[in-house]
Amino acid sequence: MSYLVLARKYRPRNFTEMVGQDHVVQALTNALTTQRLHHAYLFTGTRGVGKTTVSRILAKSLNCQGPDGLGGITATPCGVCQACTDIDTGRFVDYTELDAASNRGVDEVQALLEQAVYKPVQGRFKVFMIDEVHMLTNTAFNAMLKTLEEPPEYLKFVLATTDPQKVPVTVLSRCLQFNLRPMAPETIREHLLKVLQAEHVAADAQSLRLLARAARGSMRDALSLTDQAIAFGSGQLSEATVRQMLGSVDRSYVFRLLEALAQGDGKTVVETAEALRLNGLSAASTLEEMSSVLQRMAVLQAVPAAAEADETDPEAVDVARLAALMPADETQLLYSICLHGRADLGLAPDEYAALTMVLLRLLAFKPPMGQRPAAEKKTLNEALTAAPRVGAASAASPSRVPPWEEEPGVVSVAVAPATMAAKMDVPPGQRLQVLQMPTAAGPARDDESRKALAPADPESEAAKIVAIPVRLQSGSRAEATGQSAAVFAPTDEGAFWHRIVQQLIADDAITALVRELALQSQLVARDTDQWLLRVEQESLNQPGSHDRLTTALQATGHDVRLVVEVGRVTDSPARRNAVAADERQLAAEKIIFDDPFVQTMMRDFGAKIVPGSIKPG
Repeated sequence: MSYLVLARKYRPRNFTEMVGQDHVVQALTNALTTQRLHHAYLFTGTRGVGKTTVSRILAKSLNCQGPDGLGGITATPCGVCQACTDIDTGRFVDYTELDAASNRGVDEVQALLEQAVYKPVQGRFKVFMIDEVHMLTNTAFNAMLKTLEEPPEYLKFVLATTDPQKVPVTVLSRCLQFNLRPMAPETIREHLLKVLQAEHVAADAQSLRLLARAARGSMRDALSLTDQAIAFGSGQLSEATVRQMLGSVDRSYVFRLLEALAQGDGKTVVETAEALRLNGLSAASTLEEMSSVLQRMAVLQAVPAAAEADETDPEAVDVARLAALMPADETQLLYSICLHGRADLGLAPDEYAALTMVLLRLLAFKPPMGQRPAAEKKTLNEALTAAPRVGAASAASPSRVPPWEEEPGVVSVAVAPATMAAKMDVPPGQRLQVLQMPTAAGPARDDESRKALAPADPESEAAKIVAIPVRLQSGSRAEATGQSAAVFAPTDEGAFWHRIVQQLIADDAITALVRELALQSQLVARDTDQWLLRVEQESLNQPGSHDRLTTALQATGHDVRLVVEVGRVTDSPARRNAVAADERQLAAEKIIFDDPFVQTMMRDFGAKIVPGSIKPG
């Protein structure tokens, strides 16, 4: 007796044996029980999910005669009557299966429809099952439309397709459509366990997991792979033989790679990739396994209670350990890199080199193991801690601190440039900017300041300069991004910078990114040869934009060097323009709403002003 493959031997014979399609089974069972039967059914879904199986069970349910020959339409066919056995063996004369992939023309469809005029010979209903119906030509579809819409009462159509988008809507509207879903790996694993127990084949849990994942939702593929694995393993299934047969990567490599990536260990990443090359393991399979593990890690990081979902999984401990080791944002980033990296493998001359590049791509976003960034970010607390030291130097200076400079995190000093470093004890890493300004640019705060700022003669004006208040601010990028609300706090430097930027824009001296840098920046402090600007977006902090803005300023008579930092901006030309535009808008709306005619129309006729229709002149 010839061997019958598992996919055919364990094909479900009734609805109770169907696995993973409860929504379809429930709908058909209720329809058969209440005998609310449609004349055409359309089953859609990927390969191996049970479309043909459901069609045969439905045909048996419609034609089952029962063990005693007196049965009727039922949701539980007996499987022993003549109709049930003939349908299972493919010999039932009233059940016709047509493969539309090889019989897609109008002639084949017309030959099938010619049988519709004859009543059933053996059964209760004549059932036409057309598989891969989307392969029919447009002429063939048109030929069957009328019969499909109003068939004889004894005729039922069952259509099956893996691509319902190619089926004309005129056919879809005449059928009840059921979508058979891909099966979950856990559902396939449980069914494989029952099949192997019935076949008396030994198998470990991990080998079944590998087969269930490799099936990708298809039960037929899972049973076919199981047949192959039994032959490959000489009658038994083990993780090593199944992994070797499938060519899948050992999860130990995946865990080693993820741990090295979490720790920023580039050496281990490269060595593991080389080990994959030497063992001949697939690069695409490596990225696929990494994506699967990263998905489980992301679930654990978002829902820690999910760790208790499957305690029998031997990989659960490693997945939980990696989930705690890698930050959630890096997990999401690496998952995205792995998904997109699979598309890059075919473009590279060597897939293992492409795999190494994909793995190292994450390391570009974090420092190497054992090293820290060269420039440490400062917080507001660090700046405030250093403030008393700077305050002592400020007290020794000849000028007082102006009230407009007294704000949290800002300390002002005014001392001679030559003695600045000696008088101020600045801790390492603190960003203390010492700037100077010509006398013409600095407003006199009191009589003593006027005397200090007044030049002796025009030739020595450039030499006689004093230090203006120096600002010690945290200015860290973290603080800049942490401030969500746009705060406008006008300053004298802001007004000065706004006038210059407006003039540059009016003269078309700056355009594109240079203009955006000037508009979005805040002039924090200025000296005779250096101005300090601050922007909130790192993308504006480009060297090319600095040079072009400096050239434009030099053309207008400001021969200075620009220094740009990233931090919180409270007074920029763009914000001043926005405030001015809001004021003009409010003034225009006030004029309209205060108009007596408008008030009369709104009061007497219920008129409303369209939002956004008022524009300032």
